[in-house]
Amino acid sequence: MRIVGAMLLAGVLGLACALWTWTRPGDPALLSHAEAGVTVHLLNNGFHTDLAVPRAALEAGGGPLAEASRSIGRGDWILIGWGDAKFFVDTSPMEGRIPDGLRAFFRPGNASVVMLDPETGNPAGRFTPDSRRTLVLSPEAFAGLRGRVQDSLTLVEGRPRLSTARDGDGAHFFASREHFSIGYLCNNWMARVLNAAGLPVRPLRSVTAGEVIAAVDRAELDTGARRD
Repeated sequence: MRIVGAMLLAGVLGLACALWTWTRPGDPALLSHAEAGVTVHLLNNGFHTDLAVPRAALEAGGGPLAEASRSIGRGDWILIGWGDAKFFVDTSPMEGRIPDGLRAFFRPGNASVVMLDPETGNPAGRFTPDSRRTLVLSPEAFAGLRGRVQDSLTLVEGRPRLSTARDGDGAHFFASREHFSIGYLCNNWMARVLNAAGLPVRPLRSVTAGEVIAAVDRAELDTGARRD
């Protein structure tokens, strides 16, 4: 029995290691460096990642995502993020939000939102080189990224549904069909958005912003791209 138990334990540990290191393949060839490419910025605030995307490119594809973008304030860039419908929107001091954070982590099936936040200048300038990565995507890669963000939106009669708009900074939050929990966090979502653009990612390890940044670095090493 001890041998059987040891074998079962070894099997469980092996499976856990395999899942932890499992990589969802992409197509790094889609990381373009041609003039026709679309430049996007991955931004890391230490625990959460957002994408900065040119608004014109985001709206050029039409559809519900373009409609959502056109419905918000002015700005040449759009910050895109995803998170829990309550915790992500709240900007009150963190020490007062710990109970809600625990709820968002451990209660399954939490409602979520896609953030679209317009900015007049390139938001990447607010971030240090270590906390941002710049990608130049081929048109096909950007279409994949854009489509994955759009697929996250909850649609009512084909139109995006605004959940709330945050006072003061112009951020708008649109209802998402996906659910937030400890098994699927904001950085897991971002990794899948980047994977749709051709970036290989490690889905289970993408719980941290650092792992999402590392996915970009690994792809750049594979393609010989120059990091911003």
